[in-house]
Amino acid sequence: QVQLLESGGGLVRAGGSLRLSCAASGRTFSPYIMGWFRQAPGKEREFVANIRWSVGTTTYADSVKGRFTLSRDNAKNTMYLQMNRLKPEDTGIYYCAAGVGGSVPLGYGYWGQGTQVTVSS
Repeated sequence: QVQLLESGGGLVRAGGSLRLSCAASGRTFSPYIMGWFRQAPGKEREFVANIRWSVGTTTYADSVKGRFTLSRDNAKNTMYLQMNRLKPEDTGIYYCAAGVGGSVPLGYGYWGQGTQVTVSS
């Protein structure tokens, strides 16, 4: 079984930055795709970004392109989401996920518990 643990959320003013981390543990970890989703109150969970673990290629939602950067440290089994120029609409619970990929939650079989990100205006 794979466990995913997010950290790094918090409260930040608009224009500020945060870095989220997702540490994976459990059985031999060799995911195909890892990604981030977010969910605002009353809204569906939406795709933020993902990374193909073996080669490091990334995909971003249009809403975060140019502001968020996804990276990973293979040796630490950890994925990072650097979020810059944050906007109030970036507020939500951010979830780390692992699976076969895509931009819908059904493509991911493993999920973390989530970390809250709040951006004040």
